[in-house]
Amino acid sequence: MRDIIIIGSGPAGFTAAIYAARAQLTPLLIASSVEVGGELVNTTEVENFPGFPEGIMGPDLMTKIQAQAERFGTEVVYDDVVELDVAGPVKRVKLGNGETHEAKTLVFATGSAYRKLGLPEEELLSGHGLSWCATCDGFFFRQKTIAVVGGGDSAMEEANFLTKFADKVYVLHRRDSLKASKIMQQRAFDNPKIEFVWNVEVSAIRGASAVTGVQLRDTVTGEERELELDGLFVAIGNDPRTHLVHGKLDLTVEGTIAVQGRTSKTSVEGVFAAGDVIDPHYRQAITAAGSGAAAALDAEVFLAGLEDAESVDAEPVPVAVAAN
Repeated sequence: MRDIIIIGSGPAGFTAAIYAARAQLTPLLIASSVEVGGELVNTTEVENFPGFPEGIMGPDLMTKIQAQAERFGTEVVYDDVVELDVAGPVKRVKLGNGETHEAKTLVFATGSAYRKLGLPEEELLSGHGLSWCATCDGFFFRQKTIAVVGGGDSAMEEANFLTKFADKVYVLHRRDSLKASKIMQQRAFDNPKIEFVWNVEVSAIRGASAVTGVQLRDTVTGEERELELDGLFVAIGNDPRTHLVHGKLDLTVEGTIAVQGRTSKTSVEGVFAAGDVIDPHYRQAITAAGSGAAAALDAEVFLAGLEDAESVDAEPVPVAVAAN
């Protein structure tokens, strides 16, 4: 039985592995059989991760983080978790190949997935003018014309942020009113760089090697028209990957895994969570990495407590000797 198993291969998972391995906990990290590296592998140039002043490609960054984790002794298994048993003191993880691994602690760092429009062009143009993260990619659209798809708080926040760089930001919304909070709506309405396009949905994204525009369908009349753009940001929400722990761990109203205060401790003793799966707000590589470090440190303290308890239980009980 292992000390620790980490599920997830993004910045949170591999950073947890680095810390756990350096603490000589010999972690086993379960990476996906298909998508290793989290959302960063779908990102082009990353300029806001500390330590890379010239920037670094997302896949290259994850390769370096993984290599660092493996250097200290992390074992990586490329398979998918199909079942979890976290109820007792021994945590059991069943993989798609039928193998079951056991550990005293578990770090759950499966991240989240951005909701997509469901268009075939998304795979081709992702990272080439199409983005799901204004904080990550807004800098590349200086003096450009771009659009944000969505009508919630996230979309309004993205649109306002992008006006720091772009000359023009369209907000494309499928209804004639927003679901964002009043204060977020007003900030967007008051921004002279933002223009709202109501009752439209994106039916196609134009561009062979980079985004050049979108095709819009009127949700009332069905009429189609073109809108020329230099970039498109999709802000229709994201879904934390928590399907494996439904009914096993407490979740928040946002659907993320609930943790205790600023720790990584979940509702089950010995199970810790980190990264986007607990964070509905920031969703940055650097915050995920920090969260992974915290999870490994919390797990290390928990394991030390188990060792102390076991040593106390192992101490011989004094036998009273009757006086003559």
